[in-house]
Amino acid sequence: MNIEQMIKDARLIPVVVINRLEEAVPTAQALQRGGLPIMEVTLRTDCALDAIKAIAIQCPDICLGAGTVTCEAQAREAVEAGARFIVSPGLDVATVRYCVANDIPVFPGCVTPTEIMAALAEGIRVVKFFPANVYGGTKALRALAAPFVDVRFIPTGGVNENNLTEYLDEPAVFAVGGSYMCTSKDIEAGNYSRIEALTKNAIEAVHAWKAGENR
Repeated sequence: MNIEQMIKDARLIPVVVINRLEEAVPTAQALQRGGLPIMEVTLRTDCALDAIKAIAIQCPDICLGAGTVTCEAQAREAVEAGARFIVSPGLDVATVRYCVANDIPVFPGCVTPTEIMAALAEGIRVVKFFPANVYGGTKALRALAAPFVDVRFIPTGGVNENNLTEYLDEPAVFAVGGSYMCTSKDIEAGNYSRIEALTKNAIEAVHAWKAGENR
């Protein structure tokens, strides 16, 4: 499984917060039924690592990542639990070096030229732009991309169905991350049919965007 290629092809990374372990597998299955076998489970809750482990075992075809990883120890634990890629809100060099040394795709958060240069020094070419809406959205992303022509971004934070294609239109965007396809409200309510439907809609939007791009 080429993780980076899967993400690049899908252009979408659902960002998922699991508050109860029993929600983990049904949420993953809803995303799969919707046609998107990719998810980032954030390490914001006590059951997150157990959720990653359960999904890895019961949904082995999922391109499963761990998000909100803030240190090397968390990255190690997430990988041991079954995560195949790591996403960080900021740039932690030790985490990046651990991932690079073990051939684990890692997307550190970078919102300044200094952070991007630090990522480049570690061999990273795809970074997370978070929180995208707070740090200036597409306008800021475009300005950051100008001096770093080899860097690609994953904007996350404030991305939704209303501005998805606006971000995809940016040549420097590798993929977009967002929780609107699988909100905590829907997960906690067991509204998996809605998650499936929103996922299908997001995929259709990407397909329509790709069709327009190729015209």
